[in-house]
Amino acid sequence: MRFPFAHTFSIVARDPQTGQLGVAVQSHWFSVGSVVAWAEAGVGAVATQALVEVRYGPLGLALMRAGYSAPQALAALLAADDGRDLRQVAMIDAQGRVAVHTGRRCIPEAGHETGEGFSVQANMMLGPEVWPAMARAYRESSGDLAERMLAALEAGQAAGGDIRGQQSACILIVEPVSTGRPWTDTVMDLRVEDHPQPIAELRRLVGLHRAYRHMNQGDEWLGKGEVERALEEYRAADRLAPDHEEIRFWHAVTLADAGRLEEAIPLFREVFARNPHWATLLDRLGSVGLVGYDPETMRRILAL
Repeated sequence: MRFPFAHTFSIVARDPQTGQLGVAVQSHWFSVGSVVAWAEAGVGAVATQALVEVRYGPLGLALMRAGYSAPQALAALLAADDGRDLRQVAMIDAQGRVAVHTGRRCIPEAGHETGEGFSVQANMMLGPEVWPAMARAYRESSGDLAERMLAALEAGQAAGGDIRGQQSACILIVEPVSTGRPWTDTVMDLRVEDHPQPIAELRRLVGLHRAYRHMNQGDEWLGKGEVERALEEYRAADRLAPDHEEIRFWHAVTLADAGRLEEAIPLFREVFARNPHWATLLDRLGSVGLVGYDPETMRRILAL
């Protein structure tokens, strides 16, 4: 069997405030997240890299789900792996216990550093400064788990990063407790498969993800008839992504539907100026009864 080469730098971590678990990674390798990053709500997170044995991901999670601690799970898998000297693997469990292994045949510069509730690891780096810089950035940064893991990746890149350069990145975060519904237990699952600056692009996507979480919360409030709360969420989304047409469009739609047409008109005007097809969409929403504007309101908006 040919193993994928995911020479890379990564972090696994548990947020001490929320209990969320996550893994983030960058590599000069196409679609690194599909190989390296594994996480399951209420169980743990795994980064499997270097000369990758992908099974460390699902098997590590299975062992932790069965009650093994991260150190016990990693020790069991390493004991059964004749290629352990070529592997670099890190695991963290739902209690924040960390385990990491850097095989003696990992390509220099290679190493790892652990701290309270996290591990950073790297191989085939330009220099040995990468993983200490990542650990320092994670410890010293503030914000949610995504922000702190992004800070670690950025610090690793600033310290030299992968000797080959940059190509792909990933961030995966799950909830501290499983509901049995993976689609709700996954907080964030974002990948940059191929990009000249994948960490910068990942940061942009994280920002957009946060904006859409506000949009989704706004939709929930709207479904409950809580229009003002919905508008608060839409405004928050708009602030996070002011150049995003779709967010601004639905913000305007809700304002107009709430009878606040004068506030909606500037937003509609800006969106229609960027792309007139939004006006066509609004007309079609009206034709199937998904917006309840009276004919004069619709006329005023479409005249923009």
